[in-house]
Amino acid sequence: MIELLFPIVGTESALRDRLQKVGEAGQARKVEKSDPTQWAQVIQVNLVGAFNTVHAAIPHLRTRGAGKIILMGSAIRNGWAPGLSAYAASKAGLWKLTQVLGMELAADHISVNELIPGPVKTAMTQFGEIAMPPGEWIKEPEEVLPLALFLATQPEPGPTAQSFSLNRRAS
Repeated sequence: MIELLFPIVGTESALRDRLQKVGEAGQARKVEKSDPTQWAQVIQVNLVGAFNTVHAAIPHLRTRGAGKIILMGSAIRNGWAPGLSAYAASKAGLWKLTQVLGMELAADHISVNELIPGPVKTAMTQFGEIAMPPGEWIKEPEEVLPLALFLATQPEPGPTAQSFSLNRRAS
């Protein structure tokens, strides 16, 4: 996947930039106060966007005879996010998509895993101003890259339908 990934993003630095821009949390509002259009936008970006990306990549990975798909998850999928229902729902759906794809594509030597980076200094986390939950390790994007590269370079057959987390706590 590294050979396919770098031509798409350009360089390791560009990959780092991509890691900074993955996902959208939306407004922090309880369900009854949420704007349905904005709620749907979060699902569109985090879940449907991932589906569309994977859907487009699968034929190329099959032609190649193997590959790695790494989806960016969140521990919020486990339900401790009052006010972030769309984000939590989208990441729960993404985890299930990871598991289903891992099983569907295993025979094609395509591994599908979830990487949970935890809070990363990005615009979405107001560049490290917010830690959820308080005390969580807030990472620089460069601190996520080694785990992403580790997953991308596992031998075949390697882990699939698994979740790998950089959170300080169990997720």
